[in-house]
Amino acid sequence: MAASGAVETAPPGATIAPSPDPPPSLAPGHLFRPLSAEDEEQQPTEIESLCMNCYNNGITRLLLTKIPFFREIIVSSFSCEHCGWNNTEIQSAGRIQDQGVRYTLTVRALKDMNREVVKTDSATTRIPELDFEIPAFSQKGALTTVEGLINRTIFGLEQDQPTRRANKDATAERIDEFIVKLKELKQVATPFTLIIDDPAGNSFVENPHAPQKDDALVITHYNRTLLQEEMLGLQAEAPAEKPQEEDLRNEVLQFNTNCPECNAPAQTNMKLVQIPHFKEVIIMATNCENCGHRTNEVKSGGAVEPLGTRITLHITDPSDMTRDLLKSETCSVEIPELEFELGMAVLGGKFTTLEGLLKDVRELVTKNPFTLGDSSSPGQTEKLQEFSQKLDQIIEGNMKAHFIMDDPAGNSYLQNVYAPEDDPEMKVERYKRTFDQNEELGLNDMKTEGYEAGLAPQR
Repeated sequence: MAASGAVETAPPGATIAPSPDPPPSLAPGHLFRPLSAEDEEQQPTEIESLCMNCYNNGITRLLLTKIPFFREIIVSSFSCEHCGWNNTEIQSAGRIQDQGVRYTLTVRALKDMNREVVKTDSATTRIPELDFEIPAFSQKGALTTVEGLINRTIFGLEQDQPTRRANKDATAERIDEFIVKLKELKQVATPFTLIIDDPAGNSFVENPHAPQKDDALVITHYNRTLLQEEMLGLQAEAPAEKPQEEDLRNEVLQFNTNCPECNAPAQTNMKLVQIPHFKEVIIMATNCENCGHRTNEVKSGGAVEPLGTRITLHITDPSDMTRDLLKSETCSVEIPELEFELGMAVLGGKFTTLEGLLKDVRELVTKNPFTLGDSSSPGQTEKLQEFSQKLDQIIEGNMKAHFIMDDPAGNSYLQNVYAPEDDPEMKVERYKRTFDQNEELGLNDMKTEGYEAGLAPQR
């Protein structure tokens, strides 16, 4: 059962009231100001717009802001003083991510209903147990909870029920039965599955156990299909001519891009580098002259290896922190002593040291906006502090631990300081990928031999 078009509460058109004093123009870098209660200059823009409930004029307020450590958003709120109708929604103002994301949450208890959820316009919501789906672009984006998503769906389905009953529509009774099932879900009498699939990669489901792994939540990053690219309005780039290999090795290539922080024009440098005892990688670095933001990213310069790679390092000495490390986008990181696991695509590709990666992990976990502030529980804050202290002990060499890198694509690397001899503290395993790992890498549908014969009868 689909709820397409069930909720459409935002005013479709707006009439801008004349303003006596135009607001001062802001530089592009200050258009989205960080969300702060102490910023008195950050005021919403008020627009007079039509109320779709009583058809009188109400007020829409728009606030362009930036959630720390997340991305830019547009918060809109509509209120009508004539009939009391009000509505709020959220829209992502940041760029579309490189990959789509799918969150699969198994709701087992009432506390799972309180998980915070960021659902964008492009996200599809499904509950397989009820054969229920909310298609993409049928609802506005929302910053809510799992219970709020269900309540919003119930409200949308109940909107036109009086009209259906008056017309003796046969679907009215079936919708009433389905609403009862949705209300029963809120009691969590039996576990159910909530899936949020966002090709744009801008949706989010809270992990209340952070920084530990959440067994009830599975996060999958995937490459978009051509249909999803078209749905998001993205155009496929024309294949560029392959440059000569010698030029790539000896030159630093530059191309124009936008800063991910302030969206100002910036330049990205790209260089092909040969790592000793490993393979070639592509290092890209961006430096923004407007806001000073710096970022670097590493891409594998070779193909997917026939076997996956699992590297286990026993950290026993502070000198281990200086080992060079290459983490590809397909690599996951695990520290069993801290019960910590970093999934694929998190932090992207990096060419750094072991100390640098651990510091990035600490910053990612301790500065998560969904685990800080007034909404966080005291127990969760204590766990984060304990995790940060243990991680500092590992970095300083005061605590022994195991550092595990698992890359199904085989494109990650950890320096062997004893090379070409074996490292007594490091174990490198090669393994055959499972079907699910090949599916996530897009290898199951890839046919590189004999595909011409299959196309011949169709010509």
